[in-house]
Amino acid sequence: MEEEIIKRGPKDAGIPENRMGTMPIGKLMLSMSWPAMISMFIQALYNIVDSMFVAKVSESALTAVTLVFPIQMLMVAVSIGTAIGVNSLIARRLGARRFEEANLAADHGFRIAFFNWLLFLVFGIFFAGIYINAYSDTPFVIENGTAYLRIVTIGSLFIFVQVVIEKILQATGNMIFPMLSSLAGAVVNVVFDALLIFGLLGFPRLGVAGAALATVIGQIVSLCIGIYLMFGKKHVVSIHLKKFKFRKETLRDIYEVALPAMLMQAIGSVMLFFINGLLAVVSETAVAVVGAYFRLNSFIFMPVFGLNQGVMPIMGYNYGARDKKRLMRTYYLSMTVAAVILVVGTAVFMLIPEYLLALFNAQGDMITIGVKALRVISISFVPAAFGIMSSTFFQSTGHGALSLWQSLIRQLVGIVPLAWILIRTGGVMAVWWAWPLAEILGVLYCLVFIKRLYDKDIRPMGE
Repeated sequence: MEEEIIKRGPKDAGIPENRMGTMPIGKLMLSMSWPAMISMFIQALYNIVDSMFVAKVSESALTAVTLVFPIQMLMVAVSIGTAIGVNSLIARRLGARRFEEANLAADHGFRIAFFNWLLFLVFGIFFAGIYINAYSDTPFVIENGTAYLRIVTIGSLFIFVQVVIEKILQATGNMIFPMLSSLAGAVVNVVFDALLIFGLLGFPRLGVAGAALATVIGQIVSLCIGIYLMFGKKHVVSIHLKKFKFRKETLRDIYEVALPAMLMQAIGSVMLFFINGLLAVVSETAVAVVGAYFRLNSFIFMPVFGLNQGVMPIMGYNYGARDKKRLMRTYYLSMTVAAVILVVGTAVFMLIPEYLLALFNAQGDMITIGVKALRVISISFVPAAFGIMSSTFFQSTGHGALSLWQSLIRQLVGIVPLAWILIRTGGVMAVWWAWPLAEILGVLYCLVFIKRLYDKDIRPMGE
């Protein structure tokens, strides 16, 4: 066993195994985070451009895509949640110098991605039309929403596999390769959006369905690059395609973090199901506003989630190595950086909401409702920095359930009941206050459980 561990360890890959345990935290965090931040920023830019193109078709087209958005969020939840479990386990095993177990985590994560895809394949084939009909009786919305949903679910294999590969590479400290993969996919996505939605350069004019096809094409490109980078280069961790058997111990270790992370990511999707349902009864324009908000929101938050990706393996490695000083330094510094980013985001949403909404061809009621929505919801941005990085801390230390409960409070237990009350007492213009009020509940939760975790598990590490 010892010979096998050495054979598959980092020296064989030619990569220093201890960078996350020795490099100064600020420098390490920058080197680990900036590629992911750029990648996520580009992805957010794509989301906005994608919706801008769809909005030029019509407001109803934007509504159709917004109704599909919760399912897309659910796909992201399953893919990223699984990959976070794999990432966390790999980082902790590398920190503890258990290299064989790190490879086993990668092997399992690669296979799990295919099982995840099968779930959405079945949903797309049999239930896409039923889902869209539950939210709208407008023929255009039903036809185009169903087509969009069916394409992105059936073609979701590529994103499931690509995200796992990306997180495996990130767990080893390699942030450049995942950035290149995501960047290439996003660029291809935007290009094909224009070609397929509007029928440019001889391509067919497919409208909303063209946006879905462009998404799948971009994911295919990202996966192809990811496969080349994973299997064509030497890394600290490797995926083995032959002689594989599932091990219940490895699955358990992955899902101890993956399942809470998956549920945590899915909470946003469930929340949007309910919000769309509440708003659709009152105004389809308000549903379009929510669609615009979530695209703009991603533009502000994606760099923070890129930071999250960069610091998670650092925290996981140093937790596995029982280095309290480096672990806590990473947590505090990452929270500070996230807060700065979100202060800027708050200022943008407060000062120029009209210009942001104009990106989606907003007019009339959409401007009136949207300006209020963006300004009120942006109050929640800065407190969210504390919640996001605390969630990363919970996941990195193997306490995924704490992260799950935090998200439940912030995004479901808080927002949905508050939105239900506010829309009935103050109408559409009051419902947006549910976001900042729910964020206050999330902050209180994190204060309590970060202290408990520190006292029970981190403080005994010593200096």
